[in-house]
Amino acid sequence: MTDIPSYPQFLPWCERAEVLSEDAGGVTARLQLSFAGVGQAFTTRNEHVPDESVHMTLVDGPFSTLDGTWRFLPLAAPGSAGQNGQAACKIEFELRYEFANGALELVISPVFDRIANTLVDSFVKRAEQVHGAR
Repeated sequence: MTDIPSYPQFLPWCERAEVLSEDAGGVTARLQLSFAGVGQAFTTRNEHVPDESVHMTLVDGPFSTLDGTWRFLPLAAPGSAGQNGQAACKIEFELRYEFANGALELVISPVFDRIANTLVDSFVKRAEQVHGAR
């Protein structure tokens, strides 16, 4: 989740991902997306609560609003652990966005909807590659 530079390796519509700045609370990152011939870049501030959540807010880009939260909810009972000694979790993702320009929204919104709908599956598959299936 927080390995932003690796995003192009497993998100097929992510052409580039870079961390612009990092501090104890999180990172500011810029993503360049391209899907079905439509490309856009945007910058977000991502604040991390380890093992609990990642909250993302817009810094700049084609949106008037971009606000999202990933939540990691433990599934195992306290004191129990899954494979490799780690408990499994349920992932919840909420994303709210609105484009700043109506014409841009007509062109990009259907594309961005498709991207947003694949995010959780893409990150779950990546976690299985990196950490093994649970």
